[in-house]
Amino acid sequence: MDTTQIDRAFSELEAAKGRWADLEFTERIEYIDGIRRNMLAVSKRWVEAATKAKSLSMEEPLAAEEWLGGPFSVLYYLNDVEASLKRMADGGSTVDDFTVRTLPNGQVVVDVFPNSTADRLLFSGHSGEVWMDPSVTTESLPSTLALPYQDEDHTGSVEVVLAAGNVASIAPLDVLFALFNNRNVVMVKMNPVNDYLGEFFEASFAELIRDGFVRFVYGNADVGEYITKHEVPDAVHLTGSIRTYNAIVYGTGSEGEANRTADRPITNKRVTAELGGVSPTIVVPGKWSKRDIRFQAEHIVSQKMHNVGFNCVATQVLVLPDDWDQKDELLDEIRTVLSELSDRDPYYPGADARCARALETAPSSETFGIDFERHLISGLDAADASEWFFEREVFGPVLGVVALPGGGVDTYLTRAVRFANERLSGTLGAGLLIHPRTRRRYRAAYDKAIADLEYGTIAVNTWTAVAYFFPRCVWGAYPGAPRNETESGVGFVHNAMMFGKPQKSVVTGPFAPSERAWMKGEFNVAPKPVFFVSNKSTHRTSEALVEYAADPTMFKLARVASHAVRG
Repeated sequence: MDTTQIDRAFSELEAAKGRWADLEFTERIEYIDGIRRNMLAVSKRWVEAATKAKSLSMEEPLAAEEWLGGPFSVLYYLNDVEASLKRMADGGSTVDDFTVRTLPNGQVVVDVFPNSTADRLLFSGHSGEVWMDPSVTTESLPSTLALPYQDEDHTGSVEVVLAAGNVASIAPLDVLFALFNNRNVVMVKMNPVNDYLGEFFEASFAELIRDGFVRFVYGNADVGEYITKHEVPDAVHLTGSIRTYNAIVYGTGSEGEANRTADRPITNKRVTAELGGVSPTIVVPGKWSKRDIRFQAEHIVSQKMHNVGFNCVATQVLVLPDDWDQKDELLDEIRTVLSELSDRDPYYPGADARCARALETAPSSETFGIDFERHLISGLDAADASEWFFEREVFGPVLGVVALPGGGVDTYLTRAVRFANERLSGTLGAGLLIHPRTRRRYRAAYDKAIADLEYGTIAVNTWTAVAYFFPRCVWGAYPGAPRNETESGVGFVHNAMMFGKPQKSVVTGPFAPSERAWMKGEFNVAPKPVFFVSNKSTHRTSEALVEYAADPTMFKLARVASHAVRG
């Protein structure tokens, strides 16, 4: 570890923080234009490096994971944060031209997606909304937006970002959040798992590096410890494990645990974090067709096996009603989909050990595949207070199933929400699968379930990762957990509209693709979702999405559609 180089980098950032804080909106937008241009130029080489590292080919559909979870997510975010800066530059608010409404319980909600014809075509049938903290009113909402820009005394800070190793876009998105939402300069430490991406990130942020606003460092845990304890930075953000978070805030070993128990932090820095968790997908009983069963089986498996399960919102627990007469049919189709998947390299360190530990505690398990084993655990007992699978994020290709007593949709939803809130560790994301007719028939129970779920993102008939792709949504743990008992982290990122007091994001997608949606009372032109592991053209669609995000034109949108319909 070259501490001299790190100290010099901190000195340069310290010297530059005031200049960054004082930049005009137009100057910030010029930097965004540069990032966009630079990132598009390296995007293909970026994805080639990532697919190679994960033993994939650019010519296979799974390469889509690297297009979507890489340059697309970042370029799409840049467009929305630029739009927010332009609104503020014109003297307006970041929510200008968006619908702001109040729920019957008084809670303020902003409908963030769709907000244009392009939105409606790009993600047809999808919607996104951000719920504010209950203390926010329609009158007070403007005063909670873009707080660092409203603070006339804001002089800038140096922020450390500890990057994630699983999804390529997490690091640049966290850097952009620190730069444009927090108005801070940034030192980012690359994760050793994917530090090969550093050259592409540095190329993308070239102008900001040149002008002293961003610095990259590399190394192992000792480098992370050094920079988070350094006297210069005022803030730290990490995407990673609760162990790392506690080490930064409270220290390690028995002394660290004593500090945590007493909530006695060893740092005075502001520490925010996204730490994952045990994510549930709740299936609501209804009358599903055979094609519904197949589609939702692919949907559930995709939520688990996308990126080999190395996603912080990979579904870990599938919640089913015990008395649903189609429960076994859905499980059988899930088994079929699991058996159809191609072998993959479980590239993330420790995957084998975590999967083995999960299987050791499993009451019943099935394994699919040979070189790439996928596991289905059934028979989990919701009443077992010591159930390991409910308390630990496996972070790998293991899907668990728990059956709860039914007793009707209303009663079941109440039980399922209570189970998710009280028994599963973490509050990052939760999903709900519900037939449109069932949702209409039991609207009050459905609305109550969405309101009662204590998760930072709730996804209805889509995956919570869609909120990750939607820049105007907020991404993070449900707020309110004590600092020393946080499971999924503290604070929100992404948040291109710069909400200062959000509570959660709610995203909704189509229960069925367009050719069957009308029969269920839904109307959309949605093809098979781009994140499905069974989508055969998703790599072409995703590459086209990158080109569209870098230069959103109707011609490029048409190119996206031409690939998407072949999925």
